[in-house]
Amino acid sequence: MNSIVQVINLVFICLFVVACSGTKGERMILPDDLVLTEGDIVFRRGTGLMSLTVVAADGGKYSHMGIVVDSAGVKMVVHAVPDEPDFPGDTDRVKMEPPSKFFSTINAMVGEVMRPTDKNVAREASREALRLYRCGILFDHDYDDTDSTKLYCSELVEMAYLRAGVSLAEERRHDFVIPGFHFEHVIMPSDIYESSLLRTVSRF
Repeated sequence: MNSIVQVINLVFICLFVVACSGTKGERMILPDDLVLTEGDIVFRRGTGLMSLTVVAADGGKYSHMGIVVDSAGVKMVVHAVPDEPDFPGDTDRVKMEPPSKFFSTINAMVGEVMRPTDKNVAREASREALRLYRCGILFDHDYDDTDSTKLYCSELVEMAYLRAGVSLAEERRHDFVIPGFHFEHVIMPSDIYESSLLRTVSRF
């Protein structure tokens, strides 16, 4: 009897949480008054199990990242991400989307914007990221930064800045271990976050 009561209570709590979440609706956690510029690096910690796993493996604050670009006068975020299809049958790939979607409460619990100290490098890296997006590059599920035909999130940012003349991750790398998988020499978000070439513009 007690187990049945516990199950009923659990179902009630889940329904209550879903109902409350529905009344709040989707919103953006990025501050409305924050002005993004080309080359800004945006970090977020997601809401799912994979995000928590990445943060645990990384030892940092964030599970995902992207780079701000200028697309015909509109600031967008270019990032490489799995499991966020834009339409049925969409592949995991480098994508471009508005900051409002990147920092939606569906995708993000907390976030941060960091800005390179060199504006010229930031601008060139932003343009490189836009070129990579236009190439239709797929997401790198092997997390292999020796293969530039596919990219994961922090690898994309590092490559864009390398092509602009600087390394943000430098020699920092991680072994990424999750149940059933072991990836070596992976650039994690914290490896770029720790760069001395970046400064925090906003944390939210």
